Formats: sequence, structure tokens, C-alpha cells
Amino acid sequence: MPSSAPSSARTTPALEITDLVKRYPNGTEALKGVSLEIADGEFFGLLGPNGAGKSTLIHCSTGLAGPTSGDIRVFGHNAVSDYRAAREAVGLAPQELNIDWFLTVEETLDFHGGYFGMTKQDRKERVDELLESFSLTEKRNDRTRELSGGMKRRLILARALMHRPRLLILDEPTAGVDVELRLELWHYVRQVNLEGTTILLTTHYLEEAEQLCSRIAFINGGEIVDQGSSAELAERFGVGSLEDAYLELVGRKELSRAHVGTEEEAEA
Repeated sequence: MPSSAPSSARTTPALEITDLVKRYPNGTEALKGVSLEIADGEFFGLLGPNGAGKSTLIHCSTGLAGPTSGDIRVFGHNAVSDYRAAREAVGLAPQELNIDWFLTVEETLDFHGGYFGMTKQDRKERVDELLESFSLTEKRNDRTRELSGGMKRRLILARALMHRPRLLILDEPTAGVDVELRLELWHYVRQVNLEGTTILLTTHYLEEAEQLCSRIAFINGGEIVDQGSSAELAERFGVGSLEDAYLELVGRKELSRAHVGTEEEAEA
């Protein structure tokens, strides 16, 4: 079951976005006044079609893109004016496999830890811990270019966790992987969340969001159109599942699985 956001003494949100606007030089407005709050310890999902603004929101939150206006705070640190403190609190596992093909698995993790100021001894202990957790110990001296696609995905996630971030952002973490690895990654991130790390997940696999996330936001056209638990979203959209709520959002309710049986019967 997805974990719920802690409600006791924790008061500073893990991620607080207020009236975020991102406008590109060509006039495209990727984000149109987005406001979003993710509680410390929460497992939060962000769903939307391609081009909805998910990646832009992540890029602005991690300093990869500058917001046009609005405010982004990571555990109270302004993501622009207090960039270093905000960025140190975040681990990012991007959708693209942005790893150095000439480094070994161990070097990839070690260099990342060094970038975030970890001591040599701390890096060594953390590398050993993550290699064991992600079943990469036997691959520690392999060049990253020699890894399978699934192993590369594990390494991307391990690297994001190397400096012990308080907020882990997962951008399509299981895109293109087989069912077995997807379930393994679900296990890993569930455990990370149970240990206290806040997680923001973007995914196109709706069952992934249902299984993992305590709350979900729908983004479309650069705006947050609704948010809540899977059950709350389904109820507000007047449908029976998160998938049908999503199809309502993108205007493709005719694709609902609920219609498949009735259409086949009608054709017969």
C-alpha cells in the first residue's frame, strides 16, 4: 500500500511551488501559474500527457531551467536564490540515461558523492551499501556502457540516492523496462520512502501511480487541473478508476477499458 504523508511534527513542505510560470523565448508558456505542495515524507505522483509541463516543472525545481516567475522552495530553501542548499536536498533520476559511458559503476557513484561534498570514507561506505541494495555489487568494476538497460536504470536510481537526498525525483523511472525490473524498482522506491525520503514520481504507467503514490496531481496544458488520492480523483471525474479519470482529463474517454466488452458485444 502507498505510504501516507506524515502529519505530526513535520511542518516544512518537501517541495512548495507557488504561481510558477515558465515562458520560453519563442513565447511558449510551458507552466501557467502552477501551485503545488508536497509534504515531507510523502510519495506524490505527477501525471499528464506528453507536453503537459511535467519535465519543465522538474527542471525548474532542480535548477536545470530558470522560472519566469513564481516561487519554488525545497524544504524551505528557495530553489533560485538559495540554489545550493535546495539542490543538495534533491536526488534526481531522469528519464534519459545520462551517465558517463567511460566510467565504471563504482566511479559513477563515487564521483557523484564527491560532487556533493561527501568524504572519501563516507563515499566508500555509501557505494558499497547502494551496490548491495541494487544488486550491482558484481558489476562495480564494469564500464557503464557494458551494462544492460535494466542495470543502467538501477544505476541511475542508485546515483540519485548517493548523497542521501531528502527529496527524490523520479522522472519516468521504469520507462522501457521489463515487468520483473519494474516490480524490483517499485520495491526499492517503496523502501526508500518508508525510510523517510519524500518522492515525486512522474510516470505514464497509471498502475504504478496507484500502487506507489498516496496523492496524485493531474497536469495538463501547463496547469494543475486536479489532485488527490486515486479514489478521490476517480470520484470527482465520475468514473471507476484512476485510468478512466486520466482518460477523461486528456479527452479520450472512448478508450476506457470499461467500454471494450460492450463494444465487442455490440459488434457481435
